[in-house]
Amino acid sequence: MRRVEPCNGTLYACANATEFYKELKLFKYRYSGLVILVGLFLAMHLVVIASPHDLVFDEKYYVVDARHIIAGEGTDRVEHPPLARLAISSGILIFGDNPVGWRIMPVMFGAASLVLLYIICRHLSLNHRTAFFVTFLLALENLSFIQSGVAMLDVFSVTFMLASFYLYLRGKWLGSGIFIGLAGLAKLTGFLALPIIALHWLITNRTRIPWFALSLAAAPITYAALLPLMDWMIWGKFINPITETVTMLEVLGASTFSNLPSEMLSRPWEWLTQVEIITYWPEPHYLAMLSPTLLILWLPSAIFTGFMLVRKKPWAVFATAWFAGTYLLWIPATLVTDRISYIFYLYPAIGTICLFTGCALIAAEGYLVKSTRRLWSGVGRVLIPALAVIHLGFFIYLSPLPYWGKLLFGFTIYVVARFYLKTPTQRNSEQATLLG
Repeated sequence: MRRVEPCNGTLYACANATEFYKELKLFKYRYSGLVILVGLFLAMHLVVIASPHDLVFDEKYYVVDARHIIAGEGTDRVEHPPLARLAISSGILIFGDNPVGWRIMPVMFGAASLVLLYIICRHLSLNHRTAFFVTFLLALENLSFIQSGVAMLDVFSVTFMLASFYLYLRGKWLGSGIFIGLAGLAKLTGFLALPIIALHWLITNRTRIPWFALSLAAAPITYAALLPLMDWMIWGKFINPITETVTMLEVLGASTFSNLPSEMLSRPWEWLTQVEIITYWPEPHYLAMLSPTLLILWLPSAIFTGFMLVRKKPWAVFATAWFAGTYLLWIPATLVTDRISYIFYLYPAIGTICLFTGCALIAAEGYLVKSTRRLWSGVGRVLIPALAVIHLGFFIYLSPLPYWGKLLFGFTIYVVARFYLKTPTQRNSEQATLLG
């Protein structure tokens, strides 16, 4: 019998333990930026969550409806599926019928959306620095911050959509279809994830057709299976999901620009061509407004993304499908149906606008840093830090944070951004790789 020396096993175990420790340290470092960013995002929301103490904008519909659900009185909002309102109700049951109870679930879902966007970027072959920058843009985007801080439906639908994107990119198609169904149960616009994933699959894959079709079918199946269960939770009885959905579409279809004229309404092509603002609350000011940095940079970034689409860059292909499904589709839909729309309908598309804007800026930085001319190389080294500061400045100015919060969080985020967005020449070799 062969004898095994104990020291060899010990040395092997020690070597494995050392390697594991190194990998663990590297993992913690790579994701530390995301953890800090999400922590700051949550902290800023918690600072303002109780202010104002009154219902903000459409909270007067959805919080009141959540109260009815808790009291066993059913629901008045027949134009939307119930999942998001049940989530708001759960916040009230846990934390009480107060501003924290109303808004805590939207805040948590908003934080989850940042994590999902980051890992989506990683699955699109983007490096950690680029993923951090894209997530930074979304975390400090004014309209996204406001929507994730009020008790409305959109943040729940968008977060489930992002989860479906993540699962799809991982090859978990069935799970992706289920989460699309959940997104639709939060708000019917969550089903916009279906054409996005279908378009991306047609461009990049076109394999396992029956399994892919079955996975997409999981979305309406999930919706039809869970909707009656949620109705039972609300009404204590089952309702035909087909009849209920037809009623939703009829009510929504009757809300047109001609029937409901309002200064708050805006056409989809106006969302990205001019400044659109809805004042949810005057002081502290909750302004539904796309951050000026994205409003200025989205078009040149979209053009750059088009060039990268031709070269079949993974991030460009997915960003294009995402943009087409959550923004471009609204234009013909509005022209055909005259269905009313607001600036916050852009919210599901902001993630992809941050994605292709962040990638375009990182690419521009890489091109300039490599320039043999000292002037252009210098511009490249300050491009991302400068734009991060400008984006932060607009956010601090527009946000509902109190003045002490603007100073404290503004300075803290500036320090974090300076560290995690250093130029490639100042970081490790992975960061020197342009986008992946």
